[in-house]
Amino acid sequence: MSLDHAILDVVTPPVIADIERGRIKQFAVAIGERNPIYRDRDAAIAAGHPDVLAPPTFLFGLELENSPVFDDLAAHGVDLGTVLHGEQRFRYFADVHAGDRVQFDSAYVDAYSKAGGALDFLVRRTTVTRDGAVVAELESVSVIKNPGGTS
Repeated sequence: MSLDHAILDVVTPPVIADIERGRIKQFAVAIGERNPIYRDRDAAIAAGHPDVLAPPTFLFGLELENSPVFDDLAAHGVDLGTVLHGEQRFRYFADVHAGDRVQFDSAYVDAYSKAGGALDFLVRRTTVTRDGAVVAELESVSVIKNPGGTS
């Protein structure tokens, strides 16, 4: 069974998240980021930032943590054991710091198959705003291994 393209009609409610200093520090440590502007408020301020700076991939992790993508896939008949992370892209327009409140607006924008239907791809695009201004655009591609496809 290939991916149900009705998932492209799913409306994902906006997600609002407060960017917390401790979460940024925890994320920076987890990814091995040693630059103190991602962990220490004083270092960030000394570098010209209003507070600790969020590392570039922080928003992707925060969005995924708060998104219903896995529920959406399951609701459209996808066995979650067949889902792989394919790729992700980022475009940044402004820095995000501890103390910011951001909104994630996401939509499934494309679905297609390759390898004779053995692999389905689902593209999800997210616009991240702060006070109505776009700070980032995120795009991720999920790969679904389809046992019904032929290679």
